[in-house]
Amino acid sequence: MKMDTTFTWRAAAVKIVGLAAVGLLLVSIPAFAHHGNAGYDMQKMTIIPKVTITAVEWGNPHCQIDFDAKDDKGNIQHWIVEAPPPSELSPRNWTRKALNAGDEVTVYFHASKNGAQFGIMQKVIFANGNILRAYPDPK
Repeated sequence: MKMDTTFTWRAAAVKIVGLAAVGLLLVSIPAFAHHGNAGYDMQKMTIIPKVTITAVEWGNPHCQIDFDAKDDKGNIQHWIVEAPPPSELSPRNWTRKALNAGDEVTVYFHASKNGAQFGIMQKVIFANGNILRAYPDPK
């Protein structure tokens, strides 16, 4: 019994489409992991003056800014806020070195609804009055 080993365009097309579908699925998986802002109080702006930036992570899918702030009893609170990715911050005058560990600033952000010390950054105001906006100011 002799097997037909001739090349068929149909078989090749099925393999190409199948490989493309698998590749597209693998590339799109990170998009499914993205989250919304339902866990944050987007109706209320939290403002904390005189915080000290402790770390800035400039990267995707979000930039992350860590800072220390004193509560009303003088205890240090460690906060983490997320900001948009560099591609969205750069047009708003942010750079990798615009905000650095050790900077003392006022932060505006939407805090977590559950009381955890997490939030979504709105803007940063430096002592000299310079402003870095993560998002346009709400109306």
